[in-house]
Amino acid sequence: MTKSELIEAVTARGDITKARAEQVVNCVFDTMTEALRRGEGIEIRGFGSFTVRPYKAYTGRNPRTGQSVAVPSKRLPFFKVGKELREIVDESKQHPITAGVSERGAAG
Repeated sequence: MTKSELIEAVTARGDITKARAEQVVNCVFDTMTEALRRGEGIEIRGFGSFTVRPYKAYTGRNPRTGQSVAVPSKRLPFFKVGKELREIVDESKQHPITAGVSERGAAG
């Protein structure tokens, strides 16, 4: 699902215009992004939680040249799925997974 598809879904679920749904979706994403920027966690019961994890600097390798590359330390968002969402997704085993799969069936 893309952001525009999410906006369409919000519009379809209630008495709300597409423009208003877009404002709501943008506001939610902006608020979540700002909280993570500040290092705060986000917990949505039944859905999951977002946290920020620090990663130390390390020496990696350029896969094309084999040369060593210094990778700086960083902070990245991490998502942990909630119990209810995990169970809902697991119960949907009969539905094929299509995200990231091209028409030929290869990852793409």
